[in-house]
Amino acid sequence: MSNPRPLAGKVAIITGSTRGVGAAIATRLASYGADVVINYHKVDMAATRMAYGINSAEDKGGRAIVVKADVSTVEGGKKLLGECVKQLGPPNIVVLNASFMGHKPLSEIDEEYFDAFFDTNVKGALFLAKAAAEGMTEGDRIIFISTALTRVSTVLPMALLFAATKGAVEQIVRVLAKDLGQRGITVNAVASGPVDTPLFRAGKSAHMIRWIESLHPQQRLPQADEISPAVAFLASKEAGWINGQTLGVNGVSHKIHCQVEENTHLCS
Repeated sequence: MSNPRPLAGKVAIITGSTRGVGAAIATRLASYGADVVINYHKVDMAATRMAYGINSAEDKGGRAIVVKADVSTVEGGKKLLGECVKQLGPPNIVVLNASFMGHKPLSEIDEEYFDAFFDTNVKGALFLAKAAAEGMTEGDRIIFISTALTRVSTVLPMALLFAATKGAVEQIVRVLAKDLGQRGITVNAVASGPVDTPLFRAGKSAHMIRWIESLHPQQRLPQADEISPAVAFLASKEAGWINGQTLGVNGVSHKIHCQVEENTHLCS
């Protein structure tokens, strides 16, 4: 994208955008000129810092606003969308980044745990996309965030619900693209492997981190701002003929991503 502000005049919602990949996406889209909605559910200071950083940047891009909303619920999604329309206008780009994560085998899963995954990763995301699509027009974009877990040949039992929900997301993308594509709205997903964020490192030993890094040809983990350019591209005009796809952004990992260490289970 040679234009330094290819998303100027666009409005973008990024769910779960106060840290990690979500924060990197919000910052990237704003730097490309989009006005962005930073969404959080619990940690308001992180959201405030995010917005301040975007709004005070010397290389001025788009504006940022902060909206507290629990996007695992349909009502929370409606609140987020309503505040976006009220303060910035209807969204042209919706990035469904918020995810519930956890690792339990079938024997430890109860109905509450199951619902937490599907409410956030599938139900809330789908109904927010539905509500946003009502006000979208030709050239607008819906982008889901998936995971490389849906592609690997072997997955540990502890990844059951995370893999199931992200698998559902990728099927939603395939089908919704045909529905909304009739109106010129594209629907795609970005699927990364492990990303070097504080949340990912939490509870993992240095040995485990080195092992995960060894799975990649470059012998390292990506930073969050190495995932965000793919999202920005899918949000751009140039990506108008990409629809119904899940784009892998995973560094070409070359081994099965599964290991168990000190009651911490990893598979991605």
